[in-house]
Amino acid sequence: MERTTKSKGRLFIISAPSGAGKTTLCTRLLEYYPDIFYSISYTTRSPRPGETDEEDYHFITREAFLEKQALGYWAEWARVHDHYYGTSAAFLSDSLAKGCHVLMDIDVQGAVQILERFPEAITIFIMPPSMKVLQQRLTRRGTDSRAIIEKRLQNAVREMEQKDLYRHVIVNDNLEVATEKLINVVKSYRKEAG
Repeated sequence: MERTTKSKGRLFIISAPSGAGKTTLCTRLLEYYPDIFYSISYTTRSPRPGETDEEDYHFITREAFLEKQALGYWAEWARVHDHYYGTSAAFLSDSLAKGCHVLMDIDVQGAVQILERFPEAITIFIMPPSMKVLQQRLTRRGTDSRAIIEKRLQNAVREMEQKDLYRHVIVNDNLEVATEKLINVVKSYRKEAG
């Protein structure tokens, strides 16, 4: 007799402008739900201080990225801030088919591409409380030049204009409250999945 198939996993997509607190919120969500798989993106940018290959990102060369792109390796890919980012299609399909829940931390361009392939994905957009606060966070981070911060702020305006593409929008004006809201959104869909 054949065993019944495990229910399909849920795909959670979280997007936000750079500096809105997305990485911190994703980390807290994964601490609360350690069984959720985190989709580690590939990128051609250099590691920031403290980042580890295959933990924070898969750091690869531009040439290797473009080769994989030509082979149809990416479920989504984008050029952001002059660097390429992408997600393995096989990783997502295999994980979801096994009944695993997957968390993706990707930009708006990537989310739109993923929804074409995985329309049932649950999308969550993290908003900063204001542009002023976002600028302060980016400056305080101390990892980017003034020109890069300005570029990130310009991109933030365009990204926030697309927040209505997402099922859920969470304003990160208080980290504890935003964390609780994010956990509650994910909890509601996990219950549905069984």
